[in-house]
Amino acid sequence: MDNNLDYAYVKYARVWIPDPEDVWKSAEIQKDYKPGDAVLHLQLEEGTGLEYRLDAKTKELPPLRNPDILVGENDLTALSYLHEPAVLHNLKVRFIDSKLIYTYCGIVLVAINPYEQLPIYGADIINAYSGQNMGDMDPHIFAVAEEAYKQMARDERNQSIIVSGESGAGKTVSAKYAMRYFATVSGSDTEANVEEKVLASNPIMESIGNAKTTRNDNSSRFGKYIEIGFDKRYRIIGAHMRTYLLEKSRVVFQADEERNYHIFYQLCASAALPEFSVLKLGNAKSFHYTNQGRSPVIDGIDDAKELKATRHACALLGIGDQYQMGIFRILAAILHLGNVNIKSRDADSCLVPPKHEPLLIFCDLMGVDYEEMSHWLCHRKLVTAAETYIKPISRLQATNARDALSKHIYANLFSWIVCHVNKALLSSAKQDSFIGVLDIYGFETFEINSFEQFCINYANEKLQQQFNLHVFKLEQEEYMKEQIPWTLIDFYDNQPCINLIEAKMGILDLLDEECKMPKGSDNTWAQKLYNTHLKTSALFEKPRLSNVAFIVKHFADKVEYQCEGFLEKNKDTVFEDQVKVLKASKFKLLTELFRDDEHALSPTSTAPTGRTLLSRTSLRKPKPEQASKEHKKTVGTQFRNSLHLLMETLNATTPHYVRCIKPNDFKYPFTFDSKRAVQQLRACGVLETIRISAAGFPSRWTYQEFFSRYRVLMKQKDVLSDRRQTCKNVLEKLILDQDKYQFGKTKIFFRAGQVAYLEKIRSDKLRMACIRIQKTIRGWLLRKKYLRMRKAAICIQRYVRGYQARCYAQFLRRTRAATIIQKFQRMYVVRQKYLRIQSVTLSLQTYLRGYAARQRYQQMLRIHKATIIQKHVRGWLARKAYKRSMEAIVYLQCCYRRMMAKRELKKLKIEARSVEHYKKLNVGMENKIMQLQRKVDEQSKDNKSLLERLTHLEITYSTEKDKLRSDVDRLKQFEEQAKNATNQVMNLQNELARLRKELLQTQNEKKKIEENADRYKTETEQLVSELKEQNALLKAQKDELNLLIQTQAKQMTEDMEKKLLQETRELELELNDERLRYQNLLNEFSRLEERYDDLKEDMGTMSLPRPGRKRTDSTHSSNESEYTFSSELTESEDFPYRNEEPADKKAPLDMSLFLKLQKRVKELEQEKQILQDDLDKKEELVNKAKIQEETKSPVRSTELEYESLKRQELESENKKLKNELNELRRAITDKVSPDPTGPGAPVYKVLLEQMTSVSEELEVRKEEVLILRSQLVSQMEAIPHKNTMTETLAISEDVQKMKDHREVAQAYTGMKESNRVLEAQLQSQKKSFENEVESLRGEVQGLKEENNRQQQLLAQNLQLPPEARIEASLQHEITRLTNENLDLMEQLEKQDKTVRKLKKQLKVFAKKIGELEVGQMENVSPGQIVDEPIRPLNIPRKEKDFQGMLEYKKEDEPKLIKNLILDLKPRGVAVNLIPGLPAYILFMCVRHADYLNDDQKVRSLLTSTINGIKKILKKRGDDFETVSFWLSNTCRFLHCLKQYSGEEGFMKHNSTRQNEHCLTNFDLAEYRQVLSDLAIQIYQQLVRVLENILQPMIVSGMLEHETIQGVSGVKPTGLRKRTSSIADEGTYTLDSIVRQLNTFHSIMCQHGTDPELIKQVVKQMFYIIGAVTLNNLLLRKDMCSWSKGMQIRYNVSQLEEWLRDKNLMNSGAKETLEPLIQAAQLLQVKKKTDEDAEAICSMCNALTTAQIVKVLNLYTPVNEFEERVLVSFIRNIQMRLRDRKDAPQLLMDAKHIFPVTFPFNPSSLALETIQIPGSLSLGFISRV
Repeated sequence: MDNNLDYAYVKYARVWIPDPEDVWKSAEIQKDYKPGDAVLHLQLEEGTGLEYRLDAKTKELPPLRNPDILVGENDLTALSYLHEPAVLHNLKVRFIDSKLIYTYCGIVLVAINPYEQLPIYGADIINAYSGQNMGDMDPHIFAVAEEAYKQMARDERNQSIIVSGESGAGKTVSAKYAMRYFATVSGSDTEANVEEKVLASNPIMESIGNAKTTRNDNSSRFGKYIEIGFDKRYRIIGAHMRTYLLEKSRVVFQADEERNYHIFYQLCASAALPEFSVLKLGNAKSFHYTNQGRSPVIDGIDDAKELKATRHACALLGIGDQYQMGIFRILAAILHLGNVNIKSRDADSCLVPPKHEPLLIFCDLMGVDYEEMSHWLCHRKLVTAAETYIKPISRLQATNARDALSKHIYANLFSWIVCHVNKALLSSAKQDSFIGVLDIYGFETFEINSFEQFCINYANEKLQQQFNLHVFKLEQEEYMKEQIPWTLIDFYDNQPCINLIEAKMGILDLLDEECKMPKGSDNTWAQKLYNTHLKTSALFEKPRLSNVAFIVKHFADKVEYQCEGFLEKNKDTVFEDQVKVLKASKFKLLTELFRDDEHALSPTSTAPTGRTLLSRTSLRKPKPEQASKEHKKTVGTQFRNSLHLLMETLNATTPHYVRCIKPNDFKYPFTFDSKRAVQQLRACGVLETIRISAAGFPSRWTYQEFFSRYRVLMKQKDVLSDRRQTCKNVLEKLILDQDKYQFGKTKIFFRAGQVAYLEKIRSDKLRMACIRIQKTIRGWLLRKKYLRMRKAAICIQRYVRGYQARCYAQFLRRTRAATIIQKFQRMYVVRQKYLRIQSVTLSLQTYLRGYAARQRYQQMLRIHKATIIQKHVRGWLARKAYKRSMEAIVYLQCCYRRMMAKRELKKLKIEARSVEHYKKLNVGMENKIMQLQRKVDEQSKDNKSLLERLTHLEITYSTEKDKLRSDVDRLKQFEEQAKNATNQVMNLQNELARLRKELLQTQNEKKKIEENADRYKTETEQLVSELKEQNALLKAQKDELNLLIQTQAKQMTEDMEKKLLQETRELELELNDERLRYQNLLNEFSRLEERYDDLKEDMGTMSLPRPGRKRTDSTHSSNESEYTFSSELTESEDFPYRNEEPADKKAPLDMSLFLKLQKRVKELEQEKQILQDDLDKKEELVNKAKIQEETKSPVRSTELEYESLKRQELESENKKLKNELNELRRAITDKVSPDPTGPGAPVYKVLLEQMTSVSEELEVRKEEVLILRSQLVSQMEAIPHKNTMTETLAISEDVQKMKDHREVAQAYTGMKESNRVLEAQLQSQKKSFENEVESLRGEVQGLKEENNRQQQLLAQNLQLPPEARIEASLQHEITRLTNENLDLMEQLEKQDKTVRKLKKQLKVFAKKIGELEVGQMENVSPGQIVDEPIRPLNIPRKEKDFQGMLEYKKEDEPKLIKNLILDLKPRGVAVNLIPGLPAYILFMCVRHADYLNDDQKVRSLLTSTINGIKKILKKRGDDFETVSFWLSNTCRFLHCLKQYSGEEGFMKHNSTRQNEHCLTNFDLAEYRQVLSDLAIQIYQQLVRVLENILQPMIVSGMLEHETIQGVSGVKPTGLRKRTSSIADEGTYTLDSIVRQLNTFHSIMCQHGTDPELIKQVVKQMFYIIGAVTLNNLLLRKDMCSWSKGMQIRYNVSQLEEWLRDKNLMNSGAKETLEPLIQAAQLLQVKKKTDEDAEAICSMCNALTTAQIVKVLNLYTPVNEFEERVLVSFIRNIQMRLRDRKDAPQLLMDAKHIFPVTFPFNPSSLALETIQIPGSLSLGFISRV
């Protein structure tokens, strides 16, 4: 140990000491070390003491142990002390305690095989690591793969991942997972799904190249380097595989407990299959080549099932069934060839028995001649210059030749399969870059090491040299980048060992030379090695007890190699005659194998694939003569050449290292053998990396990290604004030796141990602070305890003294109370005696006075009744006398009046006969008429005066009415009180009498009852006691039954509620699952559609269009074929082009998806057809009813019109006046108003009475006129006709009379006209009054509604934040103006309708008037006739009545889509125009097409709209504003199609005008489904866009950024944190996330997105935030601490506050954060006792068991005062949660998208009010 750290060896410091069992053991120093001491006094962890003696020469101290806080770090370079025991202990703690198998060691990923399936390789883990920096997440193979992928894209340099380790360490699995990662994150750009083919190559190569060994059940017996090719967009386009050094000897020999290659056992396990009957296979134990290891079965592996997977992979890679059967025939033939039994004929010859069955089967399967094969198995041909000899060979030689042939056949088959796999993985596209994955054997050493182990270790020497140089180069670059003085670091260089193997006269060179010698042998080769290298090379040794072995000192260890078999394996000889027999086979595949062998470069490398790889640009196709020479090369030479090519490839790429460690040799899960681990760490170069790092400045901190961690060591005056200067000042004070650290540009570099020293100072400072805090708190607690005790003593004293005082006071009160009781008792006795005497006296007085009063009352009553009788008798007598006198007087009056009437009648008769009297009478009549006219005028004046008095009467009436009401109420109250008083008096008297009687009865009964009471008392008491006992028993039983019933009822209700809740939840889950499944299908469909469009574009760019072929539109959507809504013309045009597409270009997923969607479309069409049939039936019924009504209504209307005209012509004016007056009277009397001045009030009644009297008087006058007229006519008829003169005289007189009559008629007419004028005035006043009242009421009601609405809006606005308040006010103002415009438009429509109606009526009346008599037409002036029809023409012109439709030409449709969709800028539309304007415009165009009943136009417009939206989203699909804008407009378009569809369910909220705008000709329900699917796709795209925007912010803002400053301290970080793949883009904070959420929300609100849809988007955003944060927390050990839990809870509370501000708490977003909240709580709760475990299990119900255990395993204390979670506590948690049924996955699915719904949201905006702005350039469309 460095003596510079002597100061650290003090008491209580911990060190590592060597141990034979555990390699290193921890101990604690018990006494300070002083320089010169020879002994360290230590104490082991088990408590035993130990004196550790130092080396006398070196005085080297044992390594120091790191602080506990650094143990378990992700990166070994973060440890303060970098040495072997620290590395071993850190790996063991992570592997055993935390169950973490990956650890960084600088640039190396150390992977320990857990021998157990872990859930850390799923797609969710891949998504979590995708795009992340390597140091930000916990170590993982995916992190290394992501680093390589990212550096390939960033640096435009090819990458390599080198996976190495012992057999059984997990190399193949690690390489497989790396390739799976590339296949998942990149995807392929071809139609063949190359990533699936790359993954499918694994089971094939494992079956033919992997086998069971003693160390591994699936050991790769060959090396492979897979180059995965990428295009310019870094998507997989192909792959290429190179193999190295297949272990061919395993085909013919296996050691104990080992197996041959898996494919042989898979074939034997599937021998019972019908197609394998020709192979004549059996059990694996029946074949020599598969039973030498005596372990043909692997536990847990089903070989038959594995063969199915192999065959499936072959089919996926293009190896058809015919080729597969050929491969299986060759493999089966190899097994049968191994069973061929060669017998000895003599010492130098042998033979095969005739008709030997195994050889017969072999020849049958291989298609060769039996005789030739049996002959050449036992003979060989020797060719000399002169002759050719056929020589028999011995049995041993023949057996070796048979095995060599088997190995040769298998090697050629292996190469052929690799070649075909490469052909299947080959892509025609140009490769831009590649990532190579090298899965190669690690350093191997066994008891017997042969040629294979020598080649393997040689390859590892080359790889180790490349690794050392790369590590050294990185260190040098880091120092130069930070401008640190670079000092040369001495590191192990294994070039001498490589020269020993591959240089001239090296081991391989001598081996090849010996192989060329005719009599070369292993012994002679060994002697040459000894002679050449034993004295010249220090790395070469000779074993003491062997002359046929040698030792090579490799970088990892010394390895002894046995020379036996080296020459044979290096030459790899096969008899040419046997090969010729096979080449002559009729079996096609066999001839292909050996034809390829002639042109192959090597038996273990594949042929060129026809493409130029970046890694093999020097390779060219050899000439034939060169190929023959190459074929003669030895295996060692071929391996050396291929290894050189591999090293050239690796040197041309950026390497990434994965070192796999095997924890134990027994394959026990999570068992760590320290000895085996140390051996592998030394062998794989991890410790060399540590040594290189430790030689310089291994610990590196940024200035900000150092300041955050060691701020506690600084004083306030030391803190400067410049962090670098602050750190310099502090370090100069803390570390005096400036050589211990260096200041770089961005980091501070520390030598080994300095960070531990700083941590010790920091912990001491914190410990002193804690002691001071404890001292203060303990003093405060003791003082609080003393004060509580003092307060308690005072309180006890107070209560005792109070008790004594209360006792004395109680004694005084008792004494005084006794005196008072005596006084009152004596008073009570005397008073009772006095009261008895008084009561008796008063009783006597009462009875005496009552008797006297009753006597007086009887006397007064008799007198009063006698007086009443006298009064009635006298009145009857007086009335009788008066009646007799009145009858006599009336009789006399009647007689006298009769006489006077007779005399007057006689006079009148005489006067009537005279003409003079008649004239006088006429004069009197004229006077009467004039009087009547004056009277009428007076009445009109009276009417006016009455109207004026009306108001005065109303006022007086109201005041008098109130007074009278109050008087009447008061009188009624007095009357009721009087009645009640009299009734009470009578009742009391009756009650008094009754009570007296009852008193006597009760007194008598009392005596009886008292007598009976004593008798029954005893009986009742006994009965009551019995009843009480029974009652108590019954009550107890009743309570028990009630309790039982209640519990049963409660249990039943709870069970029913649980069942109901469970069923509802299941139904909701099923609905959501079905909706999610459907939306995922839509997503997959859209993805395939985009892929199809991309392929079409690529094909268009790659190949020119053929003549005569029409190119389809790039915007053509597959929805036209999927939902069958395209026109017939489009389908006919598109059909031939579909047929021209080859069927094999479509992936299998396309066909399955199309079939599913077609099935779904058929189901929807059936449902639609059923609904359409129901709708047709209902429409037929409605149409029939309408036709019946229409047939009846014209007849009725014509009859009514004729009758009304007839009634108008025939009825007289007098009758009309009478009817109208009666109607007016009824209307006024029937209309009751609460207002005293309203109709029905006394004021109106007075007016009606006056009008009635006037009308009655007019009737009387009219009757008198008619009587006079009849008398005149009768008199004219009675005059005799004497002569002509008299006739003429009579005629002239009659004419004169008729003139007088006309004057009377004219007077009557004038009176009638005046009455009509009065009536018209009254009616007009009445109507105007009623209209004014109605209008005022309507205005009042409207103002009330407006006031309420304004108040609601004001209340809502006050709850909103200022920004949202402004937006809401603007929205409200727009709505108000729109409603006003709607009202004005409705008024205009009503006026236009009225004008049109009046015009029609005028035309009808003009016709009717023209048919009337001419005499009636003369009374009407011509001006009136002309003016009335022309009157409407004088109305001023109004604006057009728009119908909410937009008209455009068919040829303008592309221009409409281009201007309205493709070229539209969402920002301008959202800010300046109403939300959803494009949707409204499109719908108005659809309405016009529907109005024209143009099916083709409707379909074309909707199809173009959908395709246009898809095109713009494909073009600008990564812009949130664009996607949000079109999501809002698509939903609005969908709502418009529903709102105006004419369906009752969607018309509930429509206005009358909106209902008139409904579609009339087409049912667009089919297109509504298409638009709904489109909206789902846009929503999913919106979620992806916001996810891409939020993804970089979430981890930094929610986890890394310290929102609460100073809570969490920064721990030392390793190399990975500083070598990030992406340059720092600035730190995101929680405020960044909140600002982004505000931006999303404001954009959606501006675009008018439905509120329910906004809630769903917010819920999805919060789910993404919670899932990504939790996933990163589960994958980052450095984030699992108490302080980070506090940070997370604070950040979540800020997000909840944002939800409250936006009024989105009911959106369900908060619930999506529940797993994250519980994880943060889990980090903060206590984790010790069983109670804590129970609390954790009940609290973390939203987390899965795997997540809870993972958090507990990852929990890492930031400070020494925090405690780690014990393994026993974690097991306790697992035991408690074992019955919980939850998902097994570890991470949340961050890509999960909740199913979206679009609730119907009708618009109140009237279509006819929408204006088209000029900025949209839509001048070619016009409003209709």
